[in-house]
Amino acid sequence: MTKSDRNQPAQKTPVKKTLLASALALGVVAGITAPTLISGKPTASAEAVSVTTPAAPVDFSGLVKAVKPAVVSVQVKTKISDGGQNNFGIPGIPGFEDLPKDHPFNRFFRRFGEGQQGQNEDRPAPKPRYGQSQGSGFFISDDGFVVTNHHVIDKGSEFTLIMDDGTELAADLVGSDARSDLALLKVKDSKKKFTYVKFAKDLPPVGKWVVAVGNPFGLGGTVTAGIVSAHGRDINARNYESFIQIDAAVNKGNSGGPTFNLKGEVIGVNTAIFSPSGGNVGIAFAIPAEVAEDVIKDLKNGGKVKRGWLGVRIQGVSEDIADSLGLSEASGAMVTSLDDASPAKKAGIKPGDVILAVDGTIVKTTRELAREIGRKDPQTDVALTVWRDGKEIEVAVNLGLFPEQLERQASGEQEPQEPVKPAMMEEFGLQLQANPDGDGVLIAKVEPQSIGAEKSLRAGDIIQSVAGKNVKSAADVKKQIAAVKEDGRKTVLMRIKARNGIRFVALPLKK
Repeated sequence: MTKSDRNQPAQKTPVKKTLLASALALGVVAGITAPTLISGKPTASAEAVSVTTPAAPVDFSGLVKAVKPAVVSVQVKTKISDGGQNNFGIPGIPGFEDLPKDHPFNRFFRRFGEGQQGQNEDRPAPKPRYGQSQGSGFFISDDGFVVTNHHVIDKGSEFTLIMDDGTELAADLVGSDARSDLALLKVKDSKKKFTYVKFAKDLPPVGKWVVAVGNPFGLGGTVTAGIVSAHGRDINARNYESFIQIDAAVNKGNSGGPTFNLKGEVIGVNTAIFSPSGGNVGIAFAIPAEVAEDVIKDLKNGGKVKRGWLGVRIQGVSEDIADSLGLSEASGAMVTSLDDASPAKKAGIKPGDVILAVDGTIVKTTRELAREIGRKDPQTDVALTVWRDGKEIEVAVNLGLFPEQLERQASGEQEPQEPVKPAMMEEFGLQLQANPDGDGVLIAKVEPQSIGAEKSLRAGDIIQSVAGKNVKSAADVKKQIAAVKEDGRKTVLMRIKARNGIRFVALPLKK
């Protein structure tokens, strides 16, 4: 600085502007908002920036140390081929080792090798071949009972548990349940006491921290953390229970492993993930502890789960169906048919009834009804709230034991015959005729782009009832539709028997 510079008067710095600019800059860096505006004008003076140190992240180390010894890797040995006479195969040629004895390639190679030493007919039968899969599990008692998924142990012949310290233990299968996807193993011949964990009595609310421990991709004891994302998820699995959704990283191999709350209690058994790629995307599903505990108790006391059985086939209640029945909302489970010897039929339940509640617990969907009945013990009396003929009634049912065979072969239907005197219902685009078998009215033809086609009605379907009344002719159908219109209804409900079962269809009426 020169002497002349020092003699120049000092320039005034715009203090307020500098402070405001600094505060704004700090606000951007520290994540703090700009000065408050009052009536559209900035405040007269800027305040000093105050940054609060954020709280430290949750420390899971104590929880993990306590529960990790109770979590195991489950190794499952599965027989792929028994090595018997059914599979001869061509050794040394990939893809041809297990050809059936009568396969053309086997015959060709036998002919090709005739007169040579070691031809197929004389060589010893191949040894059995095995595959191996893996998952996760956890001890629920100090004497060696281990919970895992049914799909982990399914078709397995040998089971090995690998503990967190590397110890390998042979285990037996006590029992499994495909519908809940749960299984119970027991350590063989061990007098050792194991560290175990308990099921939680209450599920944590959405947003609470949870920790998942398991064996993803065979890596062994791996810990991930997240929160509860949702309750009551329906993932369209064969399992009729609802699931807990979590965002802790769960991958292939985590199946059967536990998800813990911060108390070290198991809130769910990891069973499935949603992933377009097959890896974790933050959406995993766990079987709730309440369900798992009940199922495991049954498996421990006999190897099978005993469920209540109502003996009905049901469908959901759409807005159209609700309107046709006079229901205030589309809720409940509609009975389409009943087994002849079912508890429901003995109690007086009828096709067309809508079950609204079980023992006072409202059921809004078919899955909820199945869940409520399935959780009841056989030979238990339940009170069903049923909608019939425009009003609620109570029906007492003594539940049966859920049958072992769930799938039934659909009976063959006769091909529709050409109607002698067809009757056309232009309103729905249906051509009707009397059913030769005497059961309802046969739909002989469905016009394309008609209401009937929109409702997925097909030629060969049978209209069994209209508005709750059985029909045997096209005239009966028209009579019932006219009666519904007189009552001022916007839709008419038909009970339809198709090749794949019985369902109710609500057809909109023209004014």
